[in-house]
Amino acid sequence: MNPDAHMELLYKQEQLPVFQNRMYATVEAAKACPKGDVVLVEDMETGLVYNSAFRPELMEYDATYQNEQALSPLFQEHLEQVSSIVERLLGIHSLVEVGCGKGFFLEMLLSKGFSVTGFDPTYEGTSPNILRQYFEPGVGVKAKGFVLRHVLEHVQDPYAFLLQLKEANGGSGKIYIEVPCFEWICGHRAWFDVFYEHVNYFRISDFLRMFGTVIESGRLFGNQYLYVVAELATLKRPVIDLNDRVRFPKDFTRSVDVDRPGPEIAAIWGGASKGVIFALLKARFGQPVNIVIDINPAKQGKFLPSTGLLVQGPSEVLPLLPKDAIIYVMNSNYLAEIKQMSNNAFNYVEVDHG
Repeated sequence: MNPDAHMELLYKQEQLPVFQNRMYATVEAAKACPKGDVVLVEDMETGLVYNSAFRPELMEYDATYQNEQALSPLFQEHLEQVSSIVERLLGIHSLVEVGCGKGFFLEMLLSKGFSVTGFDPTYEGTSPNILRQYFEPGVGVKAKGFVLRHVLEHVQDPYAFLLQLKEANGGSGKIYIEVPCFEWICGHRAWFDVFYEHVNYFRISDFLRMFGTVIESGRLFGNQYLYVVAELATLKRPVIDLNDRVRFPKDFTRSVDVDRPGPEIAAIWGGASKGVIFALLKARFGQPVNIVIDINPAKQGKFLPSTGLLVQGPSEVLPLLPKDAIIYVMNSNYLAEIKQMSNNAFNYVEVDHG
């Protein structure tokens, strides 16, 4: 799809890594990773925001895809909050988690007495409760409620995807949906939160137009995520509300547009999605950062896509940093954790306070 009369261009960025959460064993492989363009548009028929240059055939998720945030105590607190919402509004019986990833949240639900089956073709573990496939007609599982955490932003046609879930489940069931909040991204000018892997960018109002019955909605994780709980039976094709147009800032990349010479030593804390795009665009603007820290052992010793930067653990990097070093904190939700782990010894810049 290309922008046309039915689309309003919001933002464009060329040659971003297709998978910013896929780690690479060598610098060469990382720099040669598949790349694609982001052409962010507002659809003037549905009101939805998506990347019109997205090519789904490039997206092949496998075991090298690392997107596990649950190592952080703060993120575990977030998941506890989500499980409480799910229990309160969906119940604990006959649940399905679509796109359950490595299974951390599903295992948490099981430990709390939930009856839940997971579906994810990239699952690596051995749980009998998780099937390495997509939820589709014929799977033989009927759900009273669906959990859809950080899946819908990866799906090219979210309405069609939800419609398939509805039809595969006999037309009924409640659904919990959690996605990044586009209004937060715009308000914080979080240019490092726009990447190829996320084809869609949602506001709560998008789901109010997509479902006849939204039971509850709100924001989570420092307002960076939004959630809705809705009745699948009331799913409908969204229609744009011209009184609720997207407000996209013209100075979206202002924090990296200005040519400010960086310090002699600076590090990025967070080798996931935000860190990958932050490192790449900083380098393109002549302000490279060459040190990447991440607490996830699955990322350590591997290389970030596109830039080829090595990801290291805190114990490897922190002793080598001078006291005046800057640490770019990719997610301010983790600032307290990061300061504690690094003895509050450096200068910390919260990049999402744009």
